[in-house]
Amino acid sequence: MQTITVTHPSGSYPIFLGEGALAQTGPRLAELGYQGRCAVVTNQPVGRHHAEPLLASLRAAGLEPACLTIPDGEQNKTLTTVADLYPQLVEAKLDRRSPIIALGGGVLGDTVGFAAATYLRGVPFVQIPTTLLAMVDASVGGKVGVDLPQGKNLVGAFKQPEMVVIDPAVLSTLPPAELRAGMAEVVKHGVIDSPALFEALEERSRGAEEQGSRGEIFSSFILHPSSFLYEAISVKVRIVQEDPFEQGRRAVLNLGHTFGHAFERLANFELRHGEGVAMGTVCAARLATRLGLCSAETTQRIVNLLDRLGLPTEPPSYPPAEVWAAMGADKKRQGNTLRFILPRAIGQVDIFDNVAREDVAAILTFNV
Repeated sequence: MQTITVTHPSGSYPIFLGEGALAQTGPRLAELGYQGRCAVVTNQPVGRHHAEPLLASLRAAGLEPACLTIPDGEQNKTLTTVADLYPQLVEAKLDRRSPIIALGGGVLGDTVGFAAATYLRGVPFVQIPTTLLAMVDASVGGKVGVDLPQGKNLVGAFKQPEMVVIDPAVLSTLPPAELRAGMAEVVKHGVIDSPALFEALEERSRGAEEQGSRGEIFSSFILHPSSFLYEAISVKVRIVQEDPFEQGRRAVLNLGHTFGHAFERLANFELRHGEGVAMGTVCAARLATRLGLCSAETTQRIVNLLDRLGLPTEPPSYPPAEVWAAMGADKKRQGNTLRFILPRAIGQVDIFDNVAREDVAAILTFNV
């Protein structure tokens, strides 16, 4: 079992990473002094596989868990879902010391975290991510929130968890498409701050490519998630510790998201977040190349790695004007100026607020 400690202005919390971590949740909470009532909030697909082992662990540690469910999917990451959850928390008789445990992917963690931040003006919160994307990104850093019809994550808060429990064994129940989507965030973290991670992913994928199909390449990663999980999570931890409230450098974690969120919105959220991030990261790299910020070779390395992992690298054929308009709802904008995170090299990205609309349109139509 590996432990990563995340410090923030009001304290710190542990990330427990390793197979079997899920079954240790109860004792870990008891060690932190929690007892009595708590709530596990999950959705039906995740709960069917993982709720009972978690509930058994909590009961064995002397806690009294209620198991609550909310609807699955990005389309349910809304204030309505949170409003429907509040009465269930009341019925569970939670008080201000009763932890709420989010068992699910990034959408569920964001939604339940926002409920925990606001119910009774804030109650303890625990993240147990069950998707690769949530493990390496959404569960770490304390950002929680929901979407509005006008855009993603427009209502939210900073709510630091008491702990994060990451058990790679739960990935065995995920569909391959969801696992691939999570790899987009792993690659993104390599581009942002870890040349070693990116190069290890390249080497691993090239070696697997020589031996089999793309599906076998991907399986070689998921069979050994510890080979990249620790470093991918550590990238996120390093950055959020430096900038816990997203006042500066933390914005680099949004590499690929200005484009990606626009693609998701234009697809009516039928596009997986990781797929949007993959295409958005390629667009950001192409834009950086067009602006003379990074080499064409760097961009091609990003494209090649994402492609070997079975992720989309060409953006949808939306008119550039529609993509630009969809970007207007991005919460990272500064006034009327869109904010782009662009790579200079593998492991180095910067923030740019003065990108011309014409340059964005050009890379969307492949005139790089």
